[in-house]
Amino acid sequence: MDHGGGGSIWIRAAVAVAAGAAIAARAVRRKSVDSSAVFVGVPAMVAHTIAGYRFAGLLLVFFFTSSRVTRVGEARKRALDPEFKEGGQRNWKQVLSNSGIASILVVLIASVTGGTDRCLDSKESTLVTALIGGVIGHYACCNGDTWSSELGILSKAEPRIITTFKRVRKGTNGGVTIDGLLAAAAAGFSIGLAFVLIGLFTTQCASDVFWSQLLVIPLATAAGLCGSLIDSFLGATVQYSGFCSVRNKVVGVDGPTVTRISGMNILDNNGVNVVSVFLTTVLTAVSCTYIF
Repeated sequence: MDHGGGGSIWIRAAVAVAAGAAIAARAVRRKSVDSSAVFVGVPAMVAHTIAGYRFAGLLLVFFFTSSRVTRVGEARKRALDPEFKEGGQRNWKQVLSNSGIASILVVLIASVTGGTDRCLDSKESTLVTALIGGVIGHYACCNGDTWSSELGILSKAEPRIITTFKRVRKGTNGGVTIDGLLAAAAAGFSIGLAFVLIGLFTTQCASDVFWSQLLVIPLATAAGLCGSLIDSFLGATVQYSGFCSVRNKVVGVDGPTVTRISGMNILDNNGVNVVSVFLTTVLTAVSCTYIF
């Protein structure tokens, strides 16, 4: 079992650089990310791995599962999404909005723990418990948002806007479906499950603390759903949606051929992501200090 220490941190950093470079090369080739995203993604991977293999695991579960669901139903998404990119290709801004806050948290965790993977236990350290909880909430939200968007848009049900529950066109920001919300909860569940399973190999907890770690799974499931709901509410209120009669699809920018559906043009998609991730991160961090 890895219990930190200077040497092991350098080994972890080397592993992270090698693995990060290999994953990045594959992701660029498969058009999951563009080359600009590599310069954000690889340093994020190194920071997560130095803090602990479990945090790197959460980052990778998010990256691989969200990339996979993005590829589901690409032909239908192309017809509905004005910003559709082959393979769901993400740029540096999207990667930063989906990993920036967690990267700050894991650097703080590493500076406090010295790279030793800790259990969620407020009796031992409220600060470390809150920081780890924040990382869990962060990836549960990011994964929940991606799964709900990418799978919800394929739902046969018409979405309803979260503020008034009126039916809206597919692709409208803030539109929700039962399928999309279930996908968000499942995405959070996958993050919680990964955290617990990897922790079996990277942590040593007292028996009473060990069993309480299983509560991460329902907590992460709730965080995935909660993050998606926050994202949808922000999308419906501070992100513009309009229907373009020329392109015959929902767009995020106003224009002479665009009829407004909902929202004010205050935040773009990346801005909405950052705010919803931040709020879910804080909520989960605080929850962990009470639960554990």
